[in-house]
Amino acid sequence: MPTLAGDPSRPAPPRPGSDGHRQVAESFGIDPERYDRTRPRYPDALVERLTADSPGGRVLDVGCGTGIAARQFQATGCRVLGVEPDPRMAEFARRRGLDVEVATFEDWEPAARRFDLVTAGTAWHWIDPVAGAAKAARILRPGGLLAPFWCVSDLPAEAAGAFAAVYRREVPDAPFDFAGASAQSGPAGYQPLFTRAAEGIRAAGGFAEPRQWQVDFQRAYTRDEWLDLLPTSGALTMLPPDRRAAVLSGVGDAIDALGGGFTVPYSAVAVTAVRTGADGAAADPADRRRPR
Repeated sequence: MPTLAGDPSRPAPPRPGSDGHRQVAESFGIDPERYDRTRPRYPDALVERLTADSPGGRVLDVGCGTGIAARQFQATGCRVLGVEPDPRMAEFARRRGLDVEVATFEDWEPAARRFDLVTAGTAWHWIDPVAGAAKAARILRPGGLLAPFWCVSDLPAEAAGAFAAVYRREVPDAPFDFAGASAQSGPAGYQPLFTRAAEGIRAAGGFAEPRQWQVDFQRAYTRDEWLDLLPTSGALTMLPPDRRAAVLSGVGDAIDALGGGFTVPYSAVAVTAVRTGADGAAADPADRRRPR
């Protein structure tokens, strides 16, 4: 499922379980084509490390959205199943060649299926961290890996300040703290989210001590590329069309003033934990492969 973490507008996610949390979660399917086209891909180094640390190639991608991360794992030779609550996003992912089941992770029925790797690309904070980790423990083979990860950005200070001024002017009554969130700095600004994931894993039990690590990368944006990406922000999807247009116009003017483009540093931050213990579950021979 798509999310707010790492969005260009940088608002903090609503409180899990709140009405705003669910409304934003359900808003990303408005334009799945744009979402898939504009959202940054995860760095190859992240995918390579997770597949190398996994004991096999059977992957469950939780909240797969349009399948951005799932397709990256699929390209390495993994067998990927997506779980996605938004049928619009799930249908888009299916059209791109993925096997996707429509459900929230909490309600999804795994039956007897087992996995080597459970991933969640910028989606785990929509899930109860303890219940989610407990369910992952039940479906992972011993030695399997739970790996929620996020893509977070660190806007250049000049751009962040200019954009925050637009948000204050155009959406002063928005339920998101655009200006305050813009001042957050990359992974540090979202550390409570990563800590919450790790604490949920510890509380669920069945895992070794979680580890947090990251892969840094960057991407240059033109004015048009940024304005194409911006409407996929959870906060902007909730705005009426006229106010959303006003924000985009103001941000476009700000980018023009910055010279027509800028470079955004990104970090892909993972919180990973190995499934401990042993059981008598037999592996499907087709799932056994040596990770790349």
